[in-house]
Amino acid sequence: MVGSAIERRLRAAGYRNILTQSRRELDLTRQQDVESWFDRSRVDLVILAAARVGGIHANNTYRAEFIYQNLMIQANVIHNAYTHGVKHLIFLGSSCIYPRDCRQPMREEYLLTGALETTNEPYAVAKIAGLKMCEAYNDQYGTRYLSLMPTNLYGANDNFDLQTSHVLPAVIRKIHDAKVSGQKSVSLWGTGRPLREFLHVDDLADACLYIIEREPARNILNVGSGEEISIQDLGNLVADTLNYQGSVIFDPSMPDGTPRKLLDSGRLFEMGWRPKISLREGVKQTYNWYLDHSNEAA
Repeated sequence: MVGSAIERRLRAAGYRNILTQSRRELDLTRQQDVESWFDRSRVDLVILAAARVGGIHANNTYRAEFIYQNLMIQANVIHNAYTHGVKHLIFLGSSCIYPRDCRQPMREEYLLTGALETTNEPYAVAKIAGLKMCEAYNDQYGTRYLSLMPTNLYGANDNFDLQTSHVLPAVIRKIHDAKVSGQKSVSLWGTGRPLREFLHVDDLADACLYIIEREPARNILNVGSGEEISIQDLGNLVADTLNYQGSVIFDPSMPDGTPRKLLDSGRLFEMGWRPKISLREGVKQTYNWYLDHSNEAA
């Protein structure tokens, strides 16, 4: 999802010599394969969008895979970027790096000030390691490796598999299935009370381009919309957008995850960047994409 959005935005801006690799073409967890790719590729800038990602269920179920695969991907790409003379790299992290009970909105300096959310701790630890690896290479080798911490992302090419998806595509999928099957109600995980911030993936891609074309003073930047919504209100918004006439109910026996996650994106906003796609419009676009690609996204 993220990589394809960044490629679209770069091409729209006139960039042509863009090298991309799918999971089938290059296994980033294999050190020798990554080294060989860098050996045969002339790279000026790396945007590391590849990661093992998922929602609460996937994070909590595949804990070993989440920490191992993300650590290996990051270590291989960041180190080989350095050894092959790449001075500029953008590492995409996650808002999951911040403490579970972090002060809100979450500023970059709140990193490592408290315990992480248990359900996604392995993923968060891996992302923190990637951020710190970029810092260490900058300090020792004089590279310019930047870390962007995006909030919850969604959009075209999202994952709608209910076993591994994030919250927003999961809500879209559940409410769509309930609508198609004529169910009078649909049950969503948790209490509905947690607050979340969402950013359309095309806005993240735009932020990446904005940063590429400038020289930010900071090596770590949050990227968010600045707006939050409860999961209950999100369910109602999706139901309204999909024109679902049934009831949206919640199952408090299932986990909520972190109570609140709102990024302070002030550093990036002060540079002049702002997101353009509202949540309602973004949900509509994402649902239309799902309808056009439902066989691929299921």
